[in-house]
Amino acid sequence: MNNPGTDPENPLPDERRDDLIATGATGGAHSSDVVPTPEIRISSIQAGGEFDPIPQLATPANGPSWGENFQTPWGWLDLILLLVVAIGSTLLASVVCSWAFFARGVTASQLQNPGMERSLWILFTQIGVFACLLSYLWFSLAISRRRPFWQTAGWRPLETGQAPKSVVYSAYVLGGGLLSFLVSVISNTYSSQRELPIQEMFQDRRSALLFVTLAVFLAPVIEETIFRGYIYPVVARTFGVGVGVLLTGTLFGLLHAQQLWGGWVQIAMLVMVGIFFTYARAMSRSVVASYLLHLGYNSFMAVGFLLSPLGYRALPLGH
Repeated sequence: MNNPGTDPENPLPDERRDDLIATGATGGAHSSDVVPTPEIRISSIQAGGEFDPIPQLATPANGPSWGENFQTPWGWLDLILLLVVAIGSTLLASVVCSWAFFARGVTASQLQNPGMERSLWILFTQIGVFACLLSYLWFSLAISRRRPFWQTAGWRPLETGQAPKSVVYSAYVLGGGLLSFLVSVISNTYSSQRELPIQEMFQDRRSALLFVTLAVFLAPVIEETIFRGYIYPVVARTFGVGVGVLLTGTLFGLLHAQQLWGGWVQIAMLVMVGIFFTYARAMSRSVVASYLLHLGYNSFMAVGFLLSPLGYRALPLGH
């Protein structure tokens, strides 16, 4: 005869079954009485330095999409400090480079008028600014916050799925080259009748080669780290991905407008290029994508210059 306090299909004493129900170890009709503890997911940084891709439970309506975690350890105050550092580093690099050129016998008049000395002075000043900005970002992330620099700044390997990485990476570079070809066609069609400031960099062979080297090997790394790695996540977190792409890309293009002043079509094209770079970064969730596009774009422009000494007049370098 069955014990009245025992389930025929699960002949356990009531006390034992109560203990199992309390611990959630038994199923059946009684399991519905057990309320599981909700899992709380928070953003974290993995040991490798990458942000946890698991989305948070509460995401603002205008927040990021495509599953990227924009909870970066920096915010708008850091972007303001970056602007201050950019202005200060420009002044500092200008003064230091001027002193260095004066020490080599270059006059102030030579630095003010178009020529080889002024072109080299501009390029070395730009290198100094890049060095200061990269040093600030390194201190802000790696030293002050003790985070792995490149991973925290968005330099994550691309997700290629079943496709070989070499094929995907090469496709991005070729895509940047194709983009530069389209820009060059439009620029040639609507070329400016006046000389653009960027043409000053091609007054002589030495300054031209230094400019091309800077545009291909240094500018894509520094600019992608700043714009798509440091600025874009804060803007996208605040206004959403779409606005973040537009604002960051437009800022990228307008900050290069001084090189193309007077060539309004070229400036507009460079703004569109900046938006395209940022869109690729948003879709791939990695700065590597926009860097490869940037590298292909500038490399194609450099090859065009080397093959045609007059080609630079209608080709705006994304530097």
